[in-house]
Amino acid sequence: MSSEYSKVHVYLALIIGMITFGFAPIIVRYGTDYSALNIAATRTCLAALLLLPFWWMHISKMKKKGEPVSRLTKWEVLAGVSLGVHFICFIGSLYYTSIASAAVLISVHPILLIIVERWFFKIHFSRTIWLGVITAFVGSLLLGFTDQSAGDSFSNPLLGNALAFLGAMVFVGYFLIGKKVRQGSSWIEYVFKVYSFAAITCTVVFLAVEGPSGIVFGEDLIFVSLALALGPQIVGHGSLNYAVKYISPTILATLILAEPLFSSILGFTIFQELPAVPSIIAMVIIMCGIMLTWKKGKAAEA
Repeated sequence: MSSEYSKVHVYLALIIGMITFGFAPIIVRYGTDYSALNIAATRTCLAALLLLPFWWMHISKMKKKGEPVSRLTKWEVLAGVSLGVHFICFIGSLYYTSIASAAVLISVHPILLIIVERWFFKIHFSRTIWLGVITAFVGSLLLGFTDQSAGDSFSNPLLGNALAFLGAMVFVGYFLIGKKVRQGSSWIEYVFKVYSFAAITCTVVFLAVEGPSGIVFGEDLIFVSLALALGPQIVGHGSLNYAVKYISPTILATLILAEPLFSSILGFTIFQELPAVPSIIAMVIIMCGIMLTWKKGKAAEA
């Protein structure tokens, strides 16, 4: 990064973004009367619409200054489709397997990212970062197992687990594309295009699965979708898309594993839901892994 001032902006954006991620499960709880795909399509469409005027103002300013306006690239389209597929896979997995299993499998993305960055992009990570990523992942595994109810029964756990793992793989591609494209693109230009194609992807899948008859509108749906669009998507994912220009995707992906901690704090505050002792231990392990990862969060290219 060019200055300490820019570092402050990046870290502040990430802190706010991680807190908003924690609100996602709380918000979704108020929208359980609607299908997950309906919420996914509505939230992504609202996010794109909310960003439209800001993108338009940005483009207008560039034209007035005579600056070239970046054209839509195949990478931005691919990033948007990847984000949409990520949402769909994770949400879809919850119909067939447990929340705990889905959360654990979706959280393998830091492991996949550090492997891809090391072997395909020749990025060297210190032993401390490797240890931090693995520690945080082990903590997420433990959290998933401690949250798993022994008596739960699901229609097709194998399919649900496969969808969650596919969601993690797609998220890796989405993050790596963001690292590439963001180097030469402003935040609003990149995020608006990506969110627009995420919305198109979610809407197409929603209509293909549930048909036009599945389109349902209500005050609760609008409230939940708007809250998810403003919070976890625009602020949460937006902070990651802002920071990925400066920080390794692996480091950022590890930070996302802190989301259960924020969710648990909010759940206790709002619903008085106190996590079990093993879950608290797992969260501490995750935080230790994150602190190890960020202690030496600089990677060097070979």
